[in-house]
Amino acid sequence: MMASVDLRDNNLLGISWVDSGWVPILNPGNVLDYFSERSNPFYDRSCNNEVVKMQRLNMEHLNQIVGVEYILLHAQEPILYIIRKQQRQSPTQVIPLSDYYIIAGVVYQAPDLGSVIGSRVLSAVHGVQSAFDEAMSYCRYHPSKGYWWHFKDQEEREAKPKSKKKEEPSSLFQRQRVDNLLLDLRSKFPPAFYQPKLGEKPIPGNCEKEAEPPVETVKQEDREREPAPKTSAPPPPSTKPPPEKRARQQ
Repeated sequence: MMASVDLRDNNLLGISWVDSGWVPILNPGNVLDYFSERSNPFYDRSCNNEVVKMQRLNMEHLNQIVGVEYILLHAQEPILYIIRKQQRQSPTQVIPLSDYYIIAGVVYQAPDLGSVIGSRVLSAVHGVQSAFDEAMSYCRYHPSKGYWWHFKDQEEREAKPKSKKKEEPSSLFQRQRVDNLLLDLRSKFPPAFYQPKLGEKPIPGNCEKEAEPPVETVKQEDREREPAPKTSAPPPPSTKPPPEKRARQQ
């Protein structure tokens, strides 16, 4: 008669177990002995492994005994070991019941697919329910106004002055990158230098803008440039030559 196992009664997903005395010497050869310690809550004393130990048989005889047994499923020394609890029905047919993984000497029970999906769905539903509860806390109603939203956090944020973010100093990589880009641009677009010819005056580098004269000075200059009013000028002197002197006849 096969032993019936109720997984609901043996739900040990929330606990772990470790024996610090075994941790430094764990290896694939003794990991099952470590798992079968009496203080381990994951180990079933009525399994076939205990029967083999009492009869001092080799572990290869587990294939010939029907019932619950523990096997080493996977080993990745020195930190990870996976042990499977299974129900053997025949030498070639087994039914997996649960898996346990040992990480750095700490034993945990691996969750089944149903537990993983249930946990994810519960987390999602809890998040959606929290969002609805928070949204309802901001809802307001008045018979004359109807429904509206009242967000207190938004009013507090608008009332508080916005703090200016401090500019972070540039890193060495950024400074070197900028220098490389400037050198690249200088090589592509070199500056043009003007070479004056012989006899020409050099062009001054800094041409200062002449200060604009005050308005009164400009008006005075405009008055001086205006033409003077026309007046009757005296007649020019005559340019006729004097009369010639003739000799008198006797």
